[in-house]
Amino acid sequence: MTLLPLSSIIIEPLVRGALLEDLGRAGDLTTDAIIPVDRLATTVLTARQPGVVAGLQLAALAFRLIEPAIEVTTHCRDGSAVSPGQALATISGPARGVLTAERTALNFLCRLSGIATATASVVEAIHGQKARIVCTRKTTPGLRAIEKYAVRAGGGANHRFGLDDAVLIKDNHVAIAGGIQTAIARARAGVGHLVRIEVEVDTLDQLEQALECNIDAVLLDNMTTSELTRAVTMVAGRAITEASGRVTPTTAPSIAATGVDLISIGWLTHSAPILDVGLDFKAQV
Repeated sequence: MTLLPLSSIIIEPLVRGALLEDLGRAGDLTTDAIIPVDRLATTVLTARQPGVVAGLQLAALAFRLIEPAIEVTTHCRDGSAVSPGQALATISGPARGVLTAERTALNFLCRLSGIATATASVVEAIHGQKARIVCTRKTTPGLRAIEKYAVRAGGGANHRFGLDDAVLIKDNHVAIAGGIQTAIARARAGVGHLVRIEVEVDTLDQLEQALECNIDAVLLDNMTTSELTRAVTMVAGRAITEASGRVTPTTAPSIAATGVDLISIGWLTHSAPILDVGLDFKAQV
């Protein structure tokens, strides 16, 4: 699947807000005091670890919003595998702007590349299986669109973006409604005909109840691999099967081997370590 760039209308408010947070009320006191206004510089965004890059578009925008005269030349694309010492982009122009935007650009680039790298590690672990790796709504508040983009850059796919995407009946919904079938019936009566319904189940008995209601997808939560195998057999293609719970690159292959369609992983967006990227000074005029 081709990785499409994010719309500027989505990313510009995020980057602008991050720059405003950093600039505060008085701007970059350090840079403005030390660097002459006419000084030019060339710097390079360089990977310091192996991984998968994501967020170059946001990094470039950070520099351009601070100083439109800055030129950003990218040397790879989001979704590319990179190695230590590899140049990701060259940043040239007024030195003040480069230094002021540096941290914001790196914050986005390191964070999103970390998510892409983590996703790629699990995708690679289940290579050859039909299951797809998907993310969840466990994202940094305000950054969901770009963190889910980073999952796509790593070869994963996206679960729902918000509460308005689809119906996902979870354990607390079931408990308060009084049962799985009651919750499903109410959901079906309360949403439009194009809205899909997924139900979270913890046991095979709950799965059997859900299947009687012709649901679209079932989330098999924290089941053992033997339970997942039995669940896939029970579903028999009547619904999309999604496995979730404590998935790692080590456990993912055995989960995928059960025949599930999706494996959802929350830590891809809430706990993935950053990819170390630095801005290296090369030349000045």
